[in-house]
Amino acid sequence: METLVRATGPRGVLVFASVTTSLVEEARRRHGAAPTAAAALGRALTASGLLSATLEGQQKVTLRILGDGPLGGIVTDTTASGDVRGYVQHPDVHLPLARRRKLDVGAAVGRGTLHVTKDLGLRWPYHGSSPLVSGEIAEDLAYYLAQSEQVPSVVSLGVMVEPDGRVCAAGGFIVQVMPGADPSVRDYLEAHARALPPVTQLVRQGLSSADLARVAAGELGVQVVEERPLRYRCTCSRERVEGVLMLLGAEEVDALLEEGRAEVTCRFCGEVYVLDAQTLRVLRDRLRSTRPVS
Repeated sequence: METLVRATGPRGVLVFASVTTSLVEEARRRHGAAPTAAAALGRALTASGLLSATLEGQQKVTLRILGDGPLGGIVTDTTASGDVRGYVQHPDVHLPLARRRKLDVGAAVGRGTLHVTKDLGLRWPYHGSSPLVSGEIAEDLAYYLAQSEQVPSVVSLGVMVEPDGRVCAAGGFIVQVMPGADPSVRDYLEAHARALPPVTQLVRQGLSSADLARVAAGELGVQVVEERPLRYRCTCSRERVEGVLMLLGAEEVDALLEEGRAEVTCRFCGEVYVLDAQTLRVLRDRLRSTRPVS
């Protein structure tokens, strides 16, 4: 199981960092994602995990990247307890490599809008959005944080895929400067981030989530104040599927009975639920028994 760390420094610096290799590989495997799609989904999953660092209790953050590229939409959910899930609309997309032989995530995502929704347990969830400035996801998230949440941030995300399609390295960090901090601190962090090797290179060197946080802060120095688990885990279940079918009503369940069974696939994890005729009859009878008498 991987971890998400939160670290703070004496000059108003806050860092969130995580190595997400096994989490992203799990997502790639479940969705059968091609390399470019796996890289885009992996960056979004890592970003969503990093955004969850300040959540508590039953709170949740949802990230939606809606671009006009061939990937279609990317959607991720992360809970305060570290359960991450997500999907890409077209997981079979793979584009020719961009310059420096990098996966061309920007072209695959395209232009559009990044949406962030935070369910903080209040009456209404918080929602913010901003344009996609590059489709590379890290730059898009940094722009969102600066424009929608007024928090200048340095964001780095990376996913490396082997020739056989497996994810061999993934991770990322967000570095923020608290209000009132010396402007030179932000200037240093931006210059430092540009000079760093790619996140995937650091992960392949064996750095942990805590190591990533310290490297991201450079000479400013930070101390890890919290570490929590992060894993790919979906909230779907047979009971939830049965509940959704019951919302359709007895007539719809009857129609499924005529076909002999119902098959439902979870978009977030690829789990397939098959409900046989006997189960459908039980659901239909339950619906009819609860129908109000006129």
